[in-house]
Amino acid sequence: MTDLRSSPLSPVLGQSDAQALEALDETALESLLLKRAEAAWQLAQDVHPDLPRPKVWFDLRGRSAGQAHYQRGGLRFNWTLLRENRQAFMDEIVPHEMAHWLVFHLEGGARARPHGREWQTVMRKLYGLKPIVTHRFDVARASPTPYLYRCRCETLHRFTGRRHSQAMKGSRYRCRYCRATLTFAYREISE
Repeated sequence: MTDLRSSPLSPVLGQSDAQALEALDETALESLLLKRAEAAWQLAQDVHPDLPRPKVWFDLRGRSAGQAHYQRGGLRFNWTLLRENRQAFMDEIVPHEMAHWLVFHLEGGARARPHGREWQTVMRKLYGLKPIVTHRFDVARASPTPYLYRCRCETLHRFTGRRHSQAMKGSRYRCRYCRATLTFAYREISE
C-alpha cells in the first residue's frame, strides 16, 4: 500500500445521516452498526481476502469508544458512547477499529505500532479518512468518576470505582503537583 498524504480524502463508506441516526431506537442502532462493520470488513477483505470476519460486542466500558480485541476475535464497542455519538461511530470509530483488525492480520501486523504507518495508510487509502487516533467524546456517563480525593494543594482528584477500590485496599496515589498522597474526601451522588 502506498501513502496518500497529499490526496484529498473522501469517506469510502459514505457519510451517515445524523437525523436518521438520532431517530433510531437501540435495536435499530445496533443493527446499523453491525451493517457498517460488515461493509468495512468487506472493503478490508478486498485488500486481504483471508481476513477473518470479526465478531462484534457492545461490552466495552470506560473512556474507549472501540477496541479491536484479537484474542477474542473481534471488535468491541462502548454502548454508552455509541448512543451519544451515533454519527461519529458510524463514520469514524467503526473504520478505525476495522483498520486495526486488518493491520493485525497482515503479514508482520502483530508487530506494527497500533496507530503507526500501516494503520494510517489503511485509514487514508482504504477508508478515505484522516487517521485520527483519539476521540473527543464526553465520557462522563460512560466512565463515571464519582470518588473525589484531596491532596495538600487542595486539588480535587476524580477516581473511578476501580481506582477507588484499589485505594481502599492500600494502593497509594500522589498529586502530580504537590506530590502529597491523595486522601478520600467524598463520593459525588449523581441525580
